[in-house]
Amino acid sequence: MPGLLLTLAAVLATAQAPATADGSDRVVMRFETEKTFVMYNADEGASASNDDFHVPVFVEPSKGGTPARDVRVVVDASGLKGVARLGNNDMCKAEGPVYTCEYGDLQNGDGESYDPLVLLGVDGAEPGDSGTVTYTATADNAPTITGTTRMTVGGPTLSASGRDKDVSGLAPGKSAQVTPSLSNNTRFPATKGVALQVNVTEGLTLNTPYSNCYYADQSPTSAWCTFRTAVAPGAAYRTRAPLTYTVTAPKTLSGEVTYTWSSAPHRPAGHTRRGTGAPLTLVRTAAHQASDAGGGRVRVTTTVQADYEPVTGTVRGRVGDTVGVKLGVRRLGPGNPNGDMGRFEVIPPEGTTVTSVPFSFEGDPGKWACERPATSGGAFVCDLNRDMFWPGSDGTTTVEFRFRIDRRVPGAKGTIRVHNPFDRTPGNDLAVIPLKASPAPPYRRPAVLVPTAVTVVAVLGGVVLYRRRGRRRVRYAPVAR
Repeated sequence: MPGLLLTLAAVLATAQAPATADGSDRVVMRFETEKTFVMYNADEGASASNDDFHVPVFVEPSKGGTPARDVRVVVDASGLKGVARLGNNDMCKAEGPVYTCEYGDLQNGDGESYDPLVLLGVDGAEPGDSGTVTYTATADNAPTITGTTRMTVGGPTLSASGRDKDVSGLAPGKSAQVTPSLSNNTRFPATKGVALQVNVTEGLTLNTPYSNCYYADQSPTSAWCTFRTAVAPGAAYRTRAPLTYTVTAPKTLSGEVTYTWSSAPHRPAGHTRRGTGAPLTLVRTAAHQASDAGGGRVRVTTTVQADYEPVTGTVRGRVGDTVGVKLGVRRLGPGNPNGDMGRFEVIPPEGTTVTSVPFSFEGDPGKWACERPATSGGAFVCDLNRDMFWPGSDGTTTVEFRFRIDRRVPGAKGTIRVHNPFDRTPGNDLAVIPLKASPAPPYRRPAVLVPTAVTVVAVLGGVVLYRRRGRRRVRYAPVAR
């Protein structure tokens, strides 16, 4: 939900900072909770729900290495009356608005976190309305610690306005731009200004020219920018200048640029590098309904390819045999898909029947790793995104097809074809699966099998008849006196 995005902008701080152990044998705990937490946006009202309030408890490293034993945390949310409702949460035992969480033993230098509260919105709340949550941690062998968090109502919910176009054919080392836009389609003004967060996926890097933006790391994939503009209800804006991103990894096939707007401008953790150029500003635009509540998204594809070729084999054996053949794909690069891995399709040679495509996943066996064709002569479809298809160290992914050889068909050939959205070399996408069938052994041939069976039955019948007759002769022989 959009309101939850605001919690990312909360300032992380220790609610209470006890003295560190510093080489002593004492067991000392500490909270790492947020000083201020945005529960929901005012325009969401009673429809809002948020269970992302964390209460982490850590044990300070100490010389003795003794754990904190039987840690319990009591969270008192009675201060939220009128600004939030409390939903059901089975994580901690509740008695009205008071929750008791059993953290158990916490190892020295380690920690644990619970989410004790389900926060529900109330109608009529205004931006800035707030209450206080208090919490106390006790242990059998450590001093008690306490902490508080101011829980606020945010607002308004800001949305991306307009539709961001996808970018295709971006070569490694080349750059593209995105111009984030926003709309305030609520009845509340953003009196404290607004904040913009832009993120790019691995393989892309943001440029860092704006002094009102903070960036994460030296090759940033995230930027956080603040604007003092009080966005009025019904107003729409865009950034005056675009943000630029570059394909920096030479094997990147695709990526994404996303951005979100917030009316709670608190810098998120990790954004420590400030831009050095002129500030980025906002420009008013014509108001229109948001197309994507919460943020915008740009999908990026590059000129890099992930060339695949089929791994094939020959169906070789006698008529009546069932033989296994490894089929699949070999990745030739240079890129390595981390999203849509593609698929391969298998059409069996004439004269054969696929009896199974066995697999094992996490120790559980299965009979069909690939989807069977709906009609005779169709293709088996093997989706490489499924868990049982995992490439080896050489980039090869195979599975065994079990072929039953029904009859000899001279020159029969099946096919295997690979499909991948990043494969731009179609010339090696298709390979054949030859059938090399030998005649069935004599005991499998019907012309030999039937006379032989009749002969065997006749011989056995004669033996039985002879035995019966023999028994009759013995039974009626005269008794010697």
